[in-house]
Amino acid sequence: MSDFFKTIKSKGVTLPAEVENLLKSCKGFTVFDTHEQLADAAVGGEDGKVFEVKYDVPGKGEYTEAIVNRVKNGISANYVEPYMRRRDPGTMSVADDLPSDKPRFKDRYGYEFDSLKKETFDWLKDQELAVFFYFAGNKNYNVGVGGIAIAPANAGFFAMGLAMLQRITPVEELDDKFSVESVIYVAPTFRHTHFDGKQAVIHNRTDKVHEIYSYNLYPGPSAKKGLYGALLNKGEKENWITAHCSTAAVISPYDSVTTFMHEGASGGGKSEMLQHIVREPSGEIIIGENTQTKEKRAINLPIFCSFGPVTDDMALCPNELQKDDGKLRVLDAENSWFIRTDSVNEYGDDPTLEKLTINPPTPLLFLNIEANPDSTALIWDHIEDEPGKRCPNPRVVVPRDIVPGVVHKPVTVDVRSFGVRTPPCTKENPNYGIIGLFHVLPPALAWLWRLVSPRGHGNPSIVDSGGMQSEGVGSYWPFATGKMVQHANMLLDQIIKNPRVGYALVPNQHIGVWKVGFKPQMLMREYHTRRGNAKLRRDQYQDARCSLLGYELNYLTIEGSKIPSRFLKVYKQNEVGTEGYDAGAEILYDFFKKELPKFLTPDLSPTGKRIIEACLNGASVEEYSKIIPMSYQYSFMTMEDYDNMF
Repeated sequence: MSDFFKTIKSKGVTLPAEVENLLKSCKGFTVFDTHEQLADAAVGGEDGKVFEVKYDVPGKGEYTEAIVNRVKNGISANYVEPYMRRRDPGTMSVADDLPSDKPRFKDRYGYEFDSLKKETFDWLKDQELAVFFYFAGNKNYNVGVGGIAIAPANAGFFAMGLAMLQRITPVEELDDKFSVESVIYVAPTFRHTHFDGKQAVIHNRTDKVHEIYSYNLYPGPSAKKGLYGALLNKGEKENWITAHCSTAAVISPYDSVTTFMHEGASGGGKSEMLQHIVREPSGEIIIGENTQTKEKRAINLPIFCSFGPVTDDMALCPNELQKDDGKLRVLDAENSWFIRTDSVNEYGDDPTLEKLTINPPTPLLFLNIEANPDSTALIWDHIEDEPGKRCPNPRVVVPRDIVPGVVHKPVTVDVRSFGVRTPPCTKENPNYGIIGLFHVLPPALAWLWRLVSPRGHGNPSIVDSGGMQSEGVGSYWPFATGKMVQHANMLLDQIIKNPRVGYALVPNQHIGVWKVGFKPQMLMREYHTRRGNAKLRRDQYQDARCSLLGYELNYLTIEGSKIPSRFLKVYKQNEVGTEGYDAGAEILYDFFKKELPKFLTPDLSPTGKRIIEACLNGASVEEYSKIIPMSYQYSFMTMEDYDNMF
């Protein structure tokens, strides 16, 4: 133990005093340098095959949180409780007194966090601990926050996931440039003793360290989104954003490159933007299936675009990357990707991901996947929450370094799309599933969609009460600790500073009565990449019937295959008509009117205020376009310029 502290000191790394005291007082700890070492720890050692993660819980006795199996392609962990297999959106509380719009710990639970913090440390001191250093963000470009993770040693699978998602840093690689700016403390028994069995993650921001207390073992709200919160907190201080998006550099059959940045709430199609289109046995591509008549509509594409994946869920947009040329530059904020495989239901649904995960060069972490010891975990073997009901949130953690064609450098964004999970819509049962294959958005409308960020229909990733709910500003608000208006201003500033970026709105799951899955964003990717920088012809689009949807397409042809107009203008579907469409539009308007007024505070920029008030007054598409022009030739201005125009 003393050697560890001597080594750390010789490296020029300073541990927070509380961390050092905890490690010196605990029963014992092991320092890990690789996620492969943590894979062994996840099953109790090099020879382990099966391991139960269990604890003595006061009032409950011995309680098993998860069962972990060593499989041929890594580690497979399954939670005993179905509730723990998805992220609960209400996990976060803020324990400090710094500016925040999030629930304060004291207000929520009725007592000071200091007492719980002491209990947490006392519990950790009685455990054998697993410890490792990590860098959250992008270590190669030194954008992000360094940190240290402290977890009970028997929660090796959780530590493995964290060490993969945010790069584990071996002790020998530490130097005086490494700063411990964040700490994750993991104490899973407190879920039962203090939080009624619910997931809870407490953020405590101090002058030097962003502390994250994870009182559960699902990595979503803590190991992944908890550190996302630390990155957002750093960005708040330095006026930049970590966007909630996937990014792909797409190459057309004619060798032109278009880079897409696909944003959206959980379930909005971020990972799916990095998936390949799967052909039918006939070679055709199914656009969708009519949920009433079971008719299928298909097109033919002789060749697909290829692409290099850049980011899967989080993109750093720091100021030092930007070149003030009208286009946004982004960099991956993760070391591995937390990929949901609910759309992979049988062999052949996603051949690229299947091949990558069946025989990987390094151990992967599988969650909510049915697997036996020494078997091969298959991403379509989803565990059942109950007999006959498959878990909607199966996951695999894949290091980005092993993803074919992955792009390691910053990229320049051409198109920012926003994905929305949409339910079926008919005139008898109208809903907000009125979004066509894709819509072109004026920048002001693109900003509004990022403020309301609808979580949408049938979300598979989180514990959800159903219906249309907001994920909050940027669609990353559940993970942020600060003030939402500040993030609204930063997002608007980012949009204004990058006028050469185009914006699109894309549905997934349904277009009217047609079930489409994630085909709309994939077909948008194919179409825009083939066009390159060419603008749409003015007769190709018109104001959408619902102005919140920007411009709708009059026609769309991809490699000679015409997309039927029923997929572009939902009111042309007989099952929907103008009656069903307008009723769905009213649902959308009501949602925007409910979510936007909270941003109308004195701290909101004047331009932002004009955009929101325009929406609340039923603005036309043209009015949105006048506030922030779509043509970059007239738009090399700052937000201050726009604020002072009126």
